Amino acid sequence: MLLPILLCLALLCASAVAAVLAGRSDRTALLAGAGGCAVSCALGAAAAAAALVDGTKSSLRARWPLPVGEVHVALDSLSSFFLLCVFVVSGLAAVYGAGYLRASIGRRRLAPALFFFNLLVASMAVVAIARDGILFLVAWEVMTLASFFLVTFENEREEVRRAGMTYLIASQIGVVFLFVLFAMLARSSGTYDFDRLGAAGLADTAFVLALAGFGTKAGFWPAHVWLPDAHPAAPSPVSALMSGVMIKMGIYGLLRTLTFLGPPPEWWGAALIVVGAVSGVAGVLHALAQHDLKRLLAYHSVENIGIIALGVGVGLLGQSRGNAAVAFLGYAGALLHVANHGLFKGLLFQGAGSVFHGTGTRDIESLGGLYRRMPVTATTFLAGSIAICGLPPLNGFVSEWLIYLGAFRGGAALPGGWGAWTLAAIPVLALIGGLAAACFVKAFGVVFLGEPRTAAAANAHESGGAMRAPMVAGALLCLTIGLWPAAAVRLVAPAASLLANLPGAIPDVGPLGALTRVGAVLLALVLLLALLRRALLRGRDVSVGATWGCGYAAPGPRMQYTASSFAQPILALFAPVIHSRVDAKGPDGYFPAQARYEEHVGDMAGERLLVPATRRVVRALSRVHAIQQGRLQLYLVYIAATLVVLLVWQLVGSGR
Repeated sequence: MLLPILLCLALLCASAVAAVLAGRSDRTALLAGAGGCAVSCALGAAAAAAALVDGTKSSLRARWPLPVGEVHVALDSLSSFFLLCVFVVSGLAAVYGAGYLRASIGRRRLAPALFFFNLLVASMAVVAIARDGILFLVAWEVMTLASFFLVTFENEREEVRRAGMTYLIASQIGVVFLFVLFAMLARSSGTYDFDRLGAAGLADTAFVLALAGFGTKAGFWPAHVWLPDAHPAAPSPVSALMSGVMIKMGIYGLLRTLTFLGPPPEWWGAALIVVGAVSGVAGVLHALAQHDLKRLLAYHSVENIGIIALGVGVGLLGQSRGNAAVAFLGYAGALLHVANHGLFKGLLFQGAGSVFHGTGTRDIESLGGLYRRMPVTATTFLAGSIAICGLPPLNGFVSEWLIYLGAFRGGAALPGGWGAWTLAAIPVLALIGGLAAACFVKAFGVVFLGEPRTAAAANAHESGGAMRAPMVAGALLCLTIGLWPAAAVRLVAPAASLLANLPGAIPDVGPLGALTRVGAVLLALVLLLALLRRALLRGRDVSVGATWGCGYAAPGPRMQYTASSFAQPILALFAPVIHSRVDAKGPDGYFPAQARYEEHVGDMAGERLLVPATRRVVRALSRVHAIQQGRLQLYLVYIAATLVVLLVWQLVGSGR
């Protein structure tokens, strides 16, 4: 199955080049770029799914024209699973993008964006199949650069340029850790080939480097600071792609590194549980305080990456203590949440893009009443909201249920007090779920229910068919996994078994059939209530009034709950943690002219940790400013000296 994947990559690159060659005509470029990407992703998804079901393993080696060995690509269950996620989410985003970018025809050149979109998809696929450090890092850098140019698509806006630079700087800081990681492992093993890579005596250091390097791309707190700026700045199909799958390549990189670091010690699992808990809670709290719909969704990506880290942490603890069931449940829950988050977050970003497309704004406080004007967008956004809150019968519930189950079993079975670490994940998951539900009640209620707050919301229009179709498909996929969890677990089982080092049968994961029955009963109940309402109202005169009318003679949109007023009671509980700033002026007198309440929540990691740390680093570096002389000869000496030091270090390490 490796050959069809490589052919899909070739088709992706060919369609990217075709989009550039057809650049004079935006419509032709759109057809070549988006159409080629959609076809390639459909074929790639089919090949990856077949490889995953069959358990196919294949590899290919070719000489690399540089003195660092050979190109090695391979397919195993972990690669196949991530390829399936990449191709499905990217294919839906490509179709959606064909409709979304149509509005930009004639206003800006589309060919560059289509070229980098296809290049981003291809680079993610290469990252998943690369089996040597050099190819992996090359594909990783191509992925970063392609996404940087997509984030800065609307580069005439200052905030977009700033977001792009923040993303690029954060990515390059992260990749420094990866360069050190692979150089250290290669020095220890004498090769960059993953099959022969080892970390004898260096496993702990390698794990920390992998956590920092891949965690920056994944969006672990506090390395997430690029994410809330980059996702709102990018066009919605790009946001869907980046949040849906690109940040998951950080999770893939971390999991792939774990496969050649040897048996994990317990503290790796405990560390990931701490990272996941902090990321999950901080992400959802910041999301609750946002008024920009895409920025709200971006912070929820930090939250869901935290949930995935909790699952990996539980799996690592189970693996380190030799408990197959706990290891499998943790890894399976984390991997399934990777796929689920790709589907429902892609769906939600597409919904946010559809709202922006129909109203021209992402400001939640300026919206309202969109359900009647954009019924498809509203219904699919509701499905995504239920899924991301981890509620049945949607897919988010299944993956979180697996992590819960692994944590409970770990608490009961892991000896030496390590079970307490898995039990710690349970209240954290519950807290994240409750806060996420509150956040999406706010987002959906303020955006889609009630009355329009502005003329833009009152004149909103539904998106075209090319944008609606991927949203409907994404919602149906979320519902399918929620109603058929046994099939989803079977799909994810080979990759989870590879990580848990379980060559035998899949451990018991509990009554998955019960989840299907619960979901079916809930759906039937909703349909029954809808039919009952319709039957009761048939033949009656039904009067229609303004939402929140409450019997007043002249109700208006200002009587509705705002996003700020909805979130204020919850944020007040966490005010000491999130350092919110309130600007309020209460009503004064018997006939108050005006009152005001505004709450601003800055990013804790950025404002209180990274910015002060950056200033200290800049001050420290200013002391070595003397080496910058502006003379070319001196810089050539620096480069030559660096190369000599690296060469000596490499030769000494490999024993040659």
